[in-house]
Amino acid sequence: MKYENRMKEIDSLKAEISGFRPLDPHLAQQIRNYYRVGLTYSSNAIEGNTLTETETKVVLEDGLTIAGKPLRDHYEAEGHAEAFDKVFELGQKKTITESDVLRIHQLFYHRIDLENAGAYRKVPVVITGTDYVPPKPEDLPALMKKFFASLSGIRRKFHPVEYAARVHQGIVDIHPFVDGNGRTARLLMNLALVQSGYPIAIIPPLLRVDYISLIKQSQTGTRDVSGFVNFISAMVYESSKDYLRILKATQTQ
Repeated sequence: MKYENRMKEIDSLKAEISGFRPLDPHLAQQIRNYYRVGLTYSSNAIEGNTLTETETKVVLEDGLTIAGKPLRDHYEAEGHAEAFDKVFELGQKKTITESDVLRIHQLFYHRIDLENAGAYRKVPVVITGTDYVPPKPEDLPALMKKFFASLSGIRRKFHPVEYAARVHQGIVDIHPFVDGNGRTARLLMNLALVQSGYPIAIIPPLLRVDYISLIKQSQTGTRDVSGFVNFISAMVYESSKDYLRILKATQTQ
């Protein structure tokens, strides 16, 4: 599907979803929990977390540990779920600030590395599988301030879904943290979507290679972001259909 046509389809689905609002509070919470588990599982799995979706649900909703699975994997699940909750809290606003990204990273990462949670890295990093070299540590504060100052203009210029994709791309380009940059970028992308009234977008681990390749394409050579934006729009399209399916299913019960 062409990019322009997909955006029209997404907006059509968004309008149909809006027809179900306001949602019953109990139903709204159930749907949020559904995406809380789904996004936590998928986003962590992309980064190598070994918990399955069912195991992630058990960790988050039952507070149990999974035998044979690393403690860090549990910490990542719990931290991501807390950061997800913050995304919905911040979703009531219409802007994303530098303090928002620091808070989201802090929530995700504090069980793993308290000293570096919510703090810009102080060391260089190397990203495997790409020639892209992230900015030097001393340049990060200025780059992050410049990036967040630019967001209002980016939001005015592009469709909300493309804006969300560019928020993601900006964070992975700057790579401000020692770890957790991808998950923070996906959370911020979804914050941008929620603020504009779109459903949470989940990138299936099965598409990890495509996803990583398109990020690499956006960072090297001609730095063409169109492929990445098109990929994210496809994820939003699928999430929108899924969200509408859930809403329609509740009407028949």
